[in-house]
Amino acid sequence: MEITEILGYFGALIIGVVLGLIGGGGSILTVPVLVYLLGINPVTATAYSLFVVGSSALVGALRNVPKKLLDFRTAIVFSIPAFISVYLTRKFLVPAIPDEIFKMGEFTLTKNLGIMVFFAIIMLVASISMIRDKRSNEQSDALVVSYNYPLIILEGLVVGVLTGIVGAGGGFLIIPALVLFAKLPMKKAVATSLLIIAIKSLIGFIGDIENLAIDWAFLLGFTAISIVGIFFGIWLNKFIDGKKLKKGFGWFVLLMGIYIIIKEFSK
Repeated sequence: MEITEILGYFGALIIGVVLGLIGGGGSILTVPVLVYLLGINPVTATAYSLFVVGSSALVGALRNVPKKLLDFRTAIVFSIPAFISVYLTRKFLVPAIPDEIFKMGEFTLTKNLGIMVFFAIIMLVASISMIRDKRSNEQSDALVVSYNYPLIILEGLVVGVLTGIVGAGGGFLIIPALVLFAKLPMKKAVATSLLIIAIKSLIGFIGDIENLAIDWAFLLGFTAISIVGIFFGIWLNKFIDGKKLKKGFGWFVLLMGIYIIIKEFSK
């Protein structure tokens, strides 16, 4: 086993640890780990990421059931447009993207380059969301749950397409939407977002099964390591301030996004 492969599986553990520590964000590391450390094609990596993200989020969501933090009605309302759009994106849109998107002089924008650069842009947006996180649990807990259905459906469709293209959970978009458009208290929004991410990611992955050759042994092993990391991260949460860590992780994701852009364009 090569050193990069060992680092790749260690990356799976770190993804889970971050998810366990801060409740989200770790999934955005999945594609870079799969592409740069394990040498997996970006299209396949985004598919694998959906499975890893969906499985990990499902574990996190199930942990919140005894705490009564899941709002199942909101999860269903948001998930339906999200999983429809993510499934259609993986089944039809991603395969329809040409291998060469456009060419200008000596520069060629390939499908793989386009996906990785778009992913890096999503990483930059997510990092800014984590760094500038000023949400107040006290303020949002006082809100009465109500629904702005048109905006919830629109947000679900947009998040589904983004998730389908880059294979990340999109929690940085879902949580604010649940607070603003469904008027959920913050703790319920965070917990409910995990269930939404699990549903749309796993259903989106179904769209890939017919288009890609899935290495199930590798994928299940990678996912299992990530889930072990979640429980390790939950244990570490007793000793580490998750809010401070989230801001630090946001800076790390920002640097990773910049690194991906530089690396991809320097090839």
